[in-house]
This record gives sequence, C-alpha cells and structure tokens, in this order.
Amino acid sequence: MFDFLNNIKFANPEFFWLLILIPLIIVWYIFQSKKKFAPIKSSTTDFVQTIKPTARVRLRHLPFILRLLTLTLIVFILARPQTSSSHKTVKTEGIDIVISLDISSSMLAEDFKPNRLEAAKKTAIQFIDNRIDDRIGLVVFSAQSFTQCPITIDHSVLKNLFSSVKSGMIEDGTAIGMGLATAVDRLKDSKAKSKVIILLTDGVNNRGLIAPMTAAEIAATFGIRVYTIGVGTRGMAPYPVKTPFGTQYVNMEVEIDEDLLKNIAKTTGGKYFRATNNKALENIYNEIDKMEKTIIDEMMFHRKSEEFLPFGIAAGVFLITEIFLMLFVYRKLP
Repeated sequence: MFDFLNNIKFANPEFFWLLILIPLIIVWYIFQSKKKFAPIKSSTTDFVQTIKPTARVRLRHLPFILRLLTLTLIVFILARPQTSSSHKTVKTEGIDIVISLDISSSMLAEDFKPNRLEAAKKTAIQFIDNRIDDRIGLVVFSAQSFTQCPITIDHSVLKNLFSSVKSGMIEDGTAIGMGLATAVDRLKDSKAKSKVIILLTDGVNNRGLIAPMTAAEIAATFGIRVYTIGVGTRGMAPYPVKTPFGTQYVNMEVEIDEDLLKNIAKTTGGKYFRATNNKALENIYNEIDKMEKTIIDEMMFHRKSEEFLPFGIAAGVFLITEIFLMLFVYRKLP
C-alpha cells in the first residue's frame, strides 16, 4: 500500500489548492452545530449524568467526517494521480583487448616499485577493473610467447591468471615480434567493432622467429590498433643478479628500442608511450582507457497509468455510507 502511494505522481497538482476549503467547511459545521442546540434550564443536572450516550449520539459527526473524506478524495481525483513505469534498453559494443606483457628477467629491475613486472601487473589489473564491458586477454612473452588467458568477459579469472604471472616462466630473452604476433592471433577472428593490443616491454627485440614490424603489418591488416609502452627509467637502473653470495644489485643501462615501438604504433594506428615510473605507467593506462571507450546506446521508454480508480472507489464507499447513515440512522423528521 505504502509502496503504491510512494510511486504516485500527480499530473495536475494545482487542484490541491481546493483543500484549503476543508478547514472552512469544518468551521462552518461547528458554527451550525451550535445553532441547532438551545439551552435548557433545570434546577439540577444529576439525572442527566446518569444517562449514558448511545452509539448514535457518539457517532453523530461520522456523516460529516465521511463527507470531508469524500471531498478530499475528489480533489485527489481532479489532481490526476498517475504511476509511471520506465524501461531501458542498453546496447553495448564492447572492445576486445589483449595485453601483451614482457616477462623477461630485465622486468625485475627496481627502477619501478617493487619492480617493473609487479608495477605493470598492478596497473594492468586496475585498467581491467575499469573495462567492465570489454573482453580482455593476456599474452606473455620473453624468448617465446604464449597465451596466458584468452579474451574473456570473466575478469575475475583474468585477474587471477594475471597475478600468477612471473619472470622465468619461459626461456629468457625479448621476442617482441612473437609477443605481438600471438596477441594478433587471439584477436584476428574477433567480431568486435574495435580490437586493441597493449604491448608492454622494457628491452630490445633479440629473439623470436617473427620480426616485430611483420607482426605489426599483420595487425594492421586485421584492423587491430597497437598501443606500445616502453617501461624503464632513463639512464641506469638497478637489476637484481643472483650470485653464490645471494642476490646483488648491478646498475645497468636501460635500453628500449623506442623507434621500433613508435613504428609499430604508427603502422597500426595506435600510439607509443614511455613510462619512467609507477605514476607515469598509471597515467598511460588511464589515457588508453579514455581513448578506447565502449559504445553504449540507451533507449528509454516511459509509460504513465492513470490511478484514479482506487481513490474513486474509496470516495464512492464514503459517499454511500454517508447517505445510508443520513437516511436510516440520522434521518430528520419534518
């Protein structure tokens, strides 16, 4: 009942100004009631106190109350109570995305905190959380490449597989062409309106059977955009090296083939980014997120229903009850 009333809207609320008449009617009724009764002089009122008023006397104001309720409900009917229902149809054109992640040993360098690989995983997972309508997959590469997770809308599975990625899973090296080619293979049959690869590496292509630019040309053939990210500070970076005396850190020069990564992005209609620290990497993913927006079409339907019937029935019941009382209970004899 209360839920129904909460959903009620009134098409003509200006009629509620008529409710101002209700207090005036009450004042008029009180004034008329006093005129109907004349005072009776008596030497004592003891005998009156022993007489108990009947139900008819106690309820003598009921017809008037029913009349007020009827008038109030008529005002509500004039204000045209309505309920509205809406229906929304959402059409989503998601984007298929594959993240191709370099997991070579150089990704353990600690110019990012705690290291390049963990920083790349963390920011990629944040990116995934923002792409709820897109299918996303994961390819990892070093000397070789393989698909860690095919494109999927089940992002919880994807993030679990992302978290399990570590350096040393496959032979060491940097096969950028293989990492890109494997990602292209995951997307080439996709029916999505937009297909995107995010290629992240910190080195120079030195392994693999497929040249990076050959993979880039294949990606362009299939209408796949590639955003390339070079990860690493400028100058020297501390690399952990395992020795018989434990892990030691050696400062080594950061070498990223930026010209190659720029050419891959240009060939495919993407863009190249350079990340020199954790914050810069986060900003790059945020920029890609803004550039690759999912297309959502919304169609709204509204339907309004007149809800005067409950108010009309209640007003009718009150009116009939008042007439019945006036004819058979409070009938006045001439």
